[in-house]
Amino acid sequence: QVQLVESGGGSVQAGGSLSLTCVASGEISGNNVMAWYRQAPGKRRELVASAARDGATNYADSVKGRFTISRDNAKYTVYLRMNNLRPEDAAVYFCKINLYSGTYWGRGTQVTVSS
Repeated sequence: QVQLVESGGGSVQAGGSLSLTCVASGEISGNNVMAWYRQAPGKRRELVASAARDGATNYADSVKGRFTISRDNAKYTVYLRMNNLRPEDAAVYFCKINLYSGTYWGRGTQVTVSS
């Protein structure tokens, strides 16, 4: 009974920045990992970044140094700050949370990067 809603996607030129937001609602357990994934047309969904409740984070090699994931546990929200965007970053970005009750996904938000 968990819902995730992403926002903040849009179109940006290469080298630009975007900030994504994911708001979770429902029964969120204290121990959870929230993550951002992305999926480009014709490609598999891939992990971008994840964050534990205590703030511990990890990133895909392709986004290290450019993207920052953060959480506001009181607001049940996870963010993804994307800097120095590249054309290969263009994709639908999805928010995910892993709970004891299961894995839940948002519907995604589109990120387009133009040259």
